[in-house]
Amino acid sequence: MNVQGWTYLFVGLTFALYLTIAWLSRVRDTKGFYVAGQGVPAAANGMATASDWMSAASFISMAGLISTMGYAGGVYLMGWTGGFVLLALLLAPYLRKFGHYTVPDFVGDRYDSNVARIVAVFCAIFISFTYVAGQMRGVGIVFSRFLEVDINVGVIIGMAIVFIYATLGGMKGITWTQVAQYWVLITAFLIPAIAISIKLTGHSIPQLGLGATLRDGGAGSIHLLEKLNQIHADLGFASYTQAFVGSWDKVNVFCVALALMIGTAGLPHVIVRFYTVKSVKAARWSAFWALFFISMLYLTAPATAAFARYYMIQSLNGTSVEALPQWFVNWEKTGLVLWLDDGDGRVRYSAGDDNEIFRAGTLTVSELSHLREQHQLWLVTGGTSGADGRSVLRAKGFSGPDRDIIVLATPEMAELADWIIALIAAGGLAAALSTASGLLLVISSSVAHDLYFRVLNPEAEEHKRLFVGRAVIGVAVVIAGLFGVYPPGFVSQVVAFAFGLAAASFFPAIVLGIFTKRVGTVPAVCGMIAGIVFTAFYILATVYGGMTTWTFGIFDHGISPQGIGVFGMLLNLIVALSLTPFCKKPSDRVLAMIDRMREPEGAGPALNIELRT
Repeated sequence: MNVQGWTYLFVGLTFALYLTIAWLSRVRDTKGFYVAGQGVPAAANGMATASDWMSAASFISMAGLISTMGYAGGVYLMGWTGGFVLLALLLAPYLRKFGHYTVPDFVGDRYDSNVARIVAVFCAIFISFTYVAGQMRGVGIVFSRFLEVDINVGVIIGMAIVFIYATLGGMKGITWTQVAQYWVLITAFLIPAIAISIKLTGHSIPQLGLGATLRDGGAGSIHLLEKLNQIHADLGFASYTQAFVGSWDKVNVFCVALALMIGTAGLPHVIVRFYTVKSVKAARWSAFWALFFISMLYLTAPATAAFARYYMIQSLNGTSVEALPQWFVNWEKTGLVLWLDDGDGRVRYSAGDDNEIFRAGTLTVSELSHLREQHQLWLVTGGTSGADGRSVLRAKGFSGPDRDIIVLATPEMAELADWIIALIAAGGLAAALSTASGLLLVISSSVAHDLYFRVLNPEAEEHKRLFVGRAVIGVAVVIAGLFGVYPPGFVSQVVAFAFGLAAASFFPAIVLGIFTKRVGTVPAVCGMIAGIVFTAFYILATVYGGMTTWTFGIFDHGISPQGIGVFGMLLNLIVALSLTPFCKKPSDRVLAMIDRMREPEGAGPALNIELRT
C-alpha cells in the first residue's frame, strides 16, 4: 500500500474514532456542554489539556521554526512551555475555585459589570479566531499533500468533523475526543523522530541523537550539530547553534518568550480546561499531568528540527533538476515549495533573508498571480549565478519561507516507510482539530453563555441556551473555514499573534482580579481595551500594512509583532493602575468573593455563581 492508501486508512480510522466518542459523549445540558459536567478525572484532563494546548503550531510549525531559525527558534519552545507553568502555578487553582464556565464570566463577576463582561467576550472571540486561523492553515497543508485534494476541500472536511463532535458533545465530547487525539498526535510525532535518530546516529532516543555523532561513513565521527554548523559556514549562513541571529537579538528573543508565556496564562481555551475537573486539587493534578504529556513532544522537537535541517540541505544542495529527491517532487505539487531557476539547472543554497529551497522551472506572471491568490507561501532560495529567485518573488509581492511543511516532510526526506509518512498526517490533523474544537467552544460559550444568557436573556431556558451554543459553533466553523482558505500567515506566526493579544488583554485583568482588591470596573475595562487595541494595531500595521517595526528609540532592531504583546500588557497595567486611585472601589460583595477565592481549599465554600439556572 502506498502513502496515500495508508493516509486514507489512518485518517479514516481516527476520524471514525472521534465521531464515535462524540456520539457516546453527547450532552443535553449546558453544564455538560461547557464544562463536561465538572467530572473529568485529573489524568484524562491532563491529556485533553495537552492535546488542546499542542496545536498545529506545536506539532507542525514549531520544529519547522527551530529548523529554519536554528537555536534562536527555541524561543517558541521556551515561551510556550514556561507559560503553561505560569498558568498552572499562578492562576489555575484560583480560577477553578471561582468556579465559572469562562474567562469573560470571571471578568464580568469579578469586576461586577456587564460592560467588562462584553469587552472580555469580544477579546475572547478575537483571540480565538486569530488562533483558529493557524489551525485551519495546518489542516489545509496536511490534506493538500497527503490526501492530494485541494486545500479548500481539505479545510471543509476537517471543519465538518469538528462541527459534528463539538456540537454533539460540547466540552464533554471534546474532552474525550482530545484524549484520543493526544495519543494519535504524540505517537505520530515520536515514531518518525525515533526512526530517524536510529538511522542517523544509532540512538533510539532522539534527544541523545541530537548530541550524538553521525553514523554516515562519509561524515566520519562528526557530531550532528557540528556538521550543521559546518554546512552553514560553508554556505554563508549564521551558525545553526548561534543564540541570536539578525533581528532575533536578545531584546526580541526576550519579548517573544515573555509574550508567549504571559499569553499562555491568558488563553481562554486553555483556562477553561481547569473548570472541567471536580476540585481545586484535581485542577492542580491535571496541570501536572498536562505538563508531563506536553514535555514528551516539546523535548523531542529540537531533535526533529535538526534532523530535518540536515536531510533538507544534504538532499537538495547542488542537486540537478533531473535528480530532485522524490520528497521535493511530492511537495512541489502542493505549491508550498518553489524554486525559480536562475539558468544553471541546479538547486543551490545562498545566504539571505529567506535562505531555503527552490523549484526549477519558469513561471509566467499569470501563474504567479494565481499562486498569490491562493495565499500560499514558499520555501525559497536563489542559485549562485544569474538572478536570485528571492528577488523575483519579492518584486511580485511574494513572501517566504514556509516553515510549516518541515515536520510533515521530514519522514519523506529520511525515506522512512510509507506507513510512518502517513501516520504523521493523522497526527498533524489530530493536533490541529483538537485545538480548533476547543477554540470553537470558547467562541460558542462567549456568545451563548456570557453574552446571550448573562446579559441579553438571563431567563433563557436550558434547551434554548444549548441551541444557541450549538448554532454559534456552526457560524464559527464557517468563519474558521474561511481562515483556512485564506490564511493570514504561517501557523506559528499566527498563533503567536493570538498569544500576544491574550497577554495584552486577559492576563493583567485576571492577575489584578485575583491578587488585588482595589482595582475596579473602569480601570480594568480601560486597561483591557488599551492593551488589545494597541497590540492588534501593531500586528496588523507591521505584518499586513507595511509599517516599520518600532525600536522605541532604545533598541537596535524593531520589536517583532510576535513580541509586542509584552508592551500591550505593560500598557494595560499602566492604564488600570493609573486610573484605580480615581475610580470607585469594588463592592463589598466582590471583596467577599475575592476573599473566598483566595482561601485554601476546604476553608470556605467554592464559588459556583454561574451554575445557577
